[in-house]
Amino acid sequence: MFDLADSYVWDFWFADDGDEYHLFFLYASRALHDPEDRHYRASIGHAVSTDLVSWERVADALVRGGVDDFDALATWTGSTVRRQDGTWFLFYTGSRLGDDGRNVQRVGYATSDDLYTWHKNPANPVLQADGIHYERLDSTQWHDEAFRDPWVFADPDGDGWHMYVTARATHGSLNGRGVVAHAVSPDLERWELRPPVSEPSDEGFGQLEVTQVEEVDGRAVLLFSCMPAQATEAVRVRHPRGAVWAVPADSVLGPFDISAAQPITDDDLYVGRLIRDRSGAWQLLAFRNVGPTGGFIGGITDPLPVGWDGDRLVVAQSTGVLTA
Repeated sequence: MFDLADSYVWDFWFADDGDEYHLFFLYASRALHDPEDRHYRASIGHAVSTDLVSWERVADALVRGGVDDFDALATWTGSTVRRQDGTWFLFYTGSRLGDDGRNVQRVGYATSDDLYTWHKNPANPVLQADGIHYERLDSTQWHDEAFRDPWVFADPDGDGWHMYVTARATHGSLNGRGVVAHAVSPDLERWELRPPVSEPSDEGFGQLEVTQVEEVDGRAVLLFSCMPAQATEAVRVRHPRGAVWAVPADSVLGPFDISAAQPITDDDLYVGRLIRDRSGAWQLLAFRNVGPTGGFIGGITDPLPVGWDGDRLVVAQSTGVLTA
């Protein structure tokens, strides 16, 4: 496991340089006492491992910006990819407060030659909600302007790059507007926002947090996270403790039928991330969310093997994790 005695640890993502796994994670001091306060104190930490089990913490990757920056409040979840020229790009969420005190989220990036020293793009942010396909503060009663958790991946046919973003549609029920926003880029620097690759639904979710798409054993699957309180009543009735969700698909490019989502963990775990170990087997890691007394824990699990049971992705034999 990856735990910090003095800090809450929650959302995270990986980069694999071929020799080591690099873990980028959100953390904030436990001196805050109330774990809910961690979101507005988040920095992006960094650790390395050769086996996904034993981790060595190294220097932090990023901290929040100045008072006028798009990430003035906090740096939140993202993803890390390597361009063909060897440059690493760390995409992340920049958070700051809007005029009405609600949180506004936009996407920026930093670059590195070695995964250790990062330089923010001076032109950040590179993407934000447009008010056409994606909800903004002036058109919602939702608690924030959701446009975060960028997941970036290479086009399967070699035609540039894709980004999926946690966002909300401009129509639908309050707890059913969550969609997977979509953007494309030829070079990881210039981005074009496109319509979502999912639709809002009365059998859906208010937010599809921390998306990831992969081909697991030859089958495309979308992962996202959402707590029951932010889901529609139809979802809560079927899965009252679902937290990390999987949606099978025909392609990593979607479209994704969010009403077909099935939980792969209860709410004791959150933000599931898929990664292949050195044997080529797919593993899921997640952060420890709700403890036996109902309080927040923090810290990241050891790898949990995953596989398919029919059309359902399942996690094998782990306390508190669903099996088929």
